[in-house]
Amino acid sequence: MVNLKDVQNNSVVKALIDTANHYLEVKGYTEHGQRHVGYVSATAGKILSELNFPDREVELAKITGWVHDVGNAVNREHHGITGAVLVMPILKDMGMDIEEIMKVITAIGNHEEGNGIPVNAISAAIIIADKSDAHRTRVRKDKYDPNDIHDRVNYSIKNNNMEVDSEKKVIRIKFEMDTNTSSVMEYLQIYLSRMRMSESAANFLGCTFELVINDVIINNHNYGLK
Repeated sequence: MVNLKDVQNNSVVKALIDTANHYLEVKGYTEHGQRHVGYVSATAGKILSELNFPDREVELAKITGWVHDVGNAVNREHHGITGAVLVMPILKDMGMDIEEIMKVITAIGNHEEGNGIPVNAISAAIIIADKSDAHRTRVRKDKYDPNDIHDRVNYSIKNNNMEVDSEKKVIRIKFEMDTNTSSVMEYLQIYLSRMRMSESAANFLGCTFELVINDVIINNHNYGLK
């Protein structure tokens, strides 16, 4: 079976990730290279693992996290859909089972806010992992711009911790923010729709979602539950 290491070592995947990251750098975006995809891969795997999903489902979540942003190599607009189309033949050539490929590309194609929804466990984990990646290491080296709200918000995040309470069914993102650099209001200007999407994704997994900034719960973590 195709595993994460196989995908990480694939030369086409490497080229797509590097190109996507370079393209977004030119456009002035924060880091979207191996650091970001590594975070999403590990965090998505952690979510499903701690919720006791099968090992293979966890591995597929890790694989999906690694390739979820390759569509940015073509264009930022609708990069999830583009990425799904790009990834399918790559995984097929690597010998992945077609049913597994369908899970991966569906998750990739549904991870963007605006046109994506949680449609399977992998997609839900990817959404939460992707939207939770705010941290000062996402600001590109020697390119911090204090006039750029994305740079300010990301640089203000000193610690980022994802917690999964499998007993209480709570997925919690905890940020430690330097409020001298940015503010919770600025964070929400950028991330509100992403956090709402994360709430829906957590609900899909049978969990509630908590956003905690400087030890204060920001959202109504029972949102969407009946």
